[in-house]
Amino acid sequence: MDNLQRMTAVRKTGAEPLTADGRAVGPTLADFWGWSASDLVDNTERGVLAEFIVATALGISTDGVRESWASWDLTTRDGVRVEVKSAAYLQSWGQKELSKITFVTPKTLPWDADSGGFAAVAQRQAHVYVFALLAHTDKATVDPLDLDQWTFYVLPTAVLDERTRSQQSMTLHTLQGLTTAVGFGELDAAVHGATRRTTAP
Repeated sequence: MDNLQRMTAVRKTGAEPLTADGRAVGPTLADFWGWSASDLVDNTERGVLAEFIVATALGISTDGVRESWASWDLTTRDGVRVEVKSAAYLQSWGQKELSKITFVTPKTLPWDADSGGFAAVAQRQAHVYVFALLAHTDKATVDPLDLDQWTFYVLPTAVLDERTRSQQSMTLHTLQGLTTAVGFGELDAAVHGATRRTTAP
């Protein structure tokens, strides 16, 4: 078939209506966004928001459309490939205690969107990992849009590849032994500093 090539998503405004028989039926795309993505504490939405926050800190344009299938999450203007991992102490559901913080860090098979297939060798695709922790612990005041409630840890991928323990995940305690936490305003310098660091401290 000749019509199954890769599609290019076009950024929407939110004003686009649902239609039937060529006529608007009421709700708009913005209504759908509000319905489906307002729970920013939810693991899925928080993860996407974390990517958006990191992109903002790194000066990466968000004018286009996020590629959910990409082999890494972000690319800086000078070509640094960035993977963003997110975690939080608080969850939307009822909790008996704060969540234990663990970041999943496996090697993956890169996806080729043009061919629609995976590569044969698993590896980490990014140059740098940003571990974004929504560190707030009060459900009454948690606000993922408040950047002061986030803490970031940055590691070059080489440090992850050199680990002799689990290659699948990393606890916050382990991460804190490998790098120092930074705030939103320090994130750009930390990411570019990590590109010059190749081994664990």
